[in-house]
Amino acid sequence: MADEEGEPLLRSAAAPQRNGGGEGAPGGPGGPRVVRIVKSESGYGFNVRGQVSEGGQLRSINGELYAPLQHPPPPFSRLFCCFSPLCRNGVNVEGATHKQVVDLIRAGEKELILTVLSVPPHEADNLDPGDDSLGQSFYDYTEKQAVPISIPTYKHVEQNGEKFVVYNVYMAGRQLCSKRYREFAILHQNLKREFANFTFPRLPGKWPFSLSEQQLDSRRRGLEEYLEKVCSIRVIGESDIMQEFLSESDENYNGVSDVELRVALPDITTVTVRVKKNSTTDQVYQAVAAKVGMDSITANYFALFEVINHSFVRKLAPNEFPHKLYVQNYTSAVPGTCLTIRKWLFTTEEEVLLNDNDLAVTYFFHQAVDDVKKGYIKAEEKSYQLQKLCEQRKMVMYLNMLRTCEGYNEIIFPHCSCDSRRKGHPHPGLLFLFLQNQVIAFEWDEMQRWDTDEEGMAFCFEYARGEKKPRWVKIFTPYFNYMHECFERVFCELKWRKEV
Repeated sequence: MADEEGEPLLRSAAAPQRNGGGEGAPGGPGGPRVVRIVKSESGYGFNVRGQVSEGGQLRSINGELYAPLQHPPPPFSRLFCCFSPLCRNGVNVEGATHKQVVDLIRAGEKELILTVLSVPPHEADNLDPGDDSLGQSFYDYTEKQAVPISIPTYKHVEQNGEKFVVYNVYMAGRQLCSKRYREFAILHQNLKREFANFTFPRLPGKWPFSLSEQQLDSRRRGLEEYLEKVCSIRVIGESDIMQEFLSESDENYNGVSDVELRVALPDITTVTVRVKKNSTTDQVYQAVAAKVGMDSITANYFALFEVINHSFVRKLAPNEFPHKLYVQNYTSAVPGTCLTIRKWLFTTEEEVLLNDNDLAVTYFFHQAVDDVKKGYIKAEEKSYQLQKLCEQRKMVMYLNMLRTCEGYNEIIFPHCSCDSRRKGHPHPGLLFLFLQNQVIAFEWDEMQRWDTDEEGMAFCFEYARGEKKPRWVKIFTPYFNYMHECFERVFCELKWRKEV
C-alpha cells in the first residue's frame, strides 16, 4: 500500500528481453524493467504524455527500434512505457494513443504493473524536447471528436455571505459539475499555457457590475460554445487540465452543491433525483426510493448498483459517492446512466413473501425478463411457457416458474484467479467455483470464516467438510469487497429464515 506520505509504492524487477535481441541486458541500464505501482489515495503519483494519434515512426531507444511510447513528465521523464501488463494480461502499448494508455492505467484498479525503459538524459531530450524547445509540436490539433457537452442552466448561490452564479455543465445529459465564471477564466489561461500554439476561441468577457438575467443567459451560451469548441479538439478535450475541470473543483461550494443523477429502474424506466454532490450511496438510494414511492420494507430488498459492462453490475458500498462514479462513466457505452436499481435478495423463500407487493413484483419481473434475455437465467425447455406468461403479464406465475431455473438469484463474477492447485481461472458464484470443466460446490453450512485481503485485493473464505481439516480458499478479484458483501447478505437472509 502507499507509504505514510501518500506516495505510491514502487517495486521493480528485470523484464524479459525484447524479441529481436538488443544490446542492453534485460533489466540492465539499457533493458526494460517491470515496475509495480500500488495506488495511494491520491492516485498513482504520475501523469503520462505523448502522441495523441495511433502508430507513428519507429525510433531507436537503447539500440532497439520502438514505435512511439508514452512517458511521464519530469522528474520521471527518463522512463518510457513499453508494455503495460494490466491485471494478468500484458497489453503492448507501443504506438498507442495517449487516451488508450491513460484508459489502461485507470483500469488498473489499485495496482499497476508497467514494463518501462530507462534512458540517459541526452537520449530523453532527443525523444522528447520538453517544455523549453519544441515540446508543443507533439500536439496534433487536427483530430476532432464529437462531444455532447452543454451548459443548459445556471443558478444563483449564496454561501458565507457571498452571492454568485454557477453554470451547470452537462455531458450527454449527465450533470458533471457546477462552475463559477472565474473557474472558466482559470481553465482558459491554463489551456493557453499548455497548448500555446493553438488559437483558442474567445471566452465571454468579464463585467464589473451585476449582470441581468438576459446577460447571464448570454454568458451561459458563450461558455457553452467555448467548451464545445475546445473539447471538440481531441488532444485538448482529453487533456488532464480539461478532465480535472469537468470532474472536480477547488471551490468549497461545489462539494455541497446540488447535482442531478439519473438512475435506471428495473422496469426499464429512469428516475432523476437531485442530491448533494457529496451524497453517499445510502443517501442517493433513499432519494430514489422516495421518488418512486418505495416503502422502507420494500427498500430492504433492492440496492443501488453500478453497471460495469453489459454482463456485470456491482453493488455500491454504503459509503461510496455515486456522483463520482456517475462523472467518471460519462463516456461509457452504457446508455443514459451507469447507476441502476436492482434486486438485492438471494433466497427465493424470502422473495415469495413479497408476492402481494405490487412494486416489488413488478421490479422482480422486469429484471427477471432482462436476465433471461441476457442468458443469466437458463429457461431452456420452459422458454415457451415463460414467453406466454410474459406476454400475458402474469408476473407472479412467471416468477414462480422461473425460480426453478438455473441461474436465478445467482451472481457470476468476471474471471479472477484463485490460489487453488487446480489449473484455470475460476468463476466464483455464490455457491460454486467453476474450474475449467469442473464445478466445485460449497454448501453454506460448510463456511467457517470469510474476510477480505485489502492489500492483495482478494476475498478469502474457510470451509470445513466432514472430519477433514478446514481449508482456506483465496480468490483474487477487484470486486473482493462486493464478494464479501454478497456472503454477508446470504448469511443474513439465512438467519431471517431461521427466525421465521
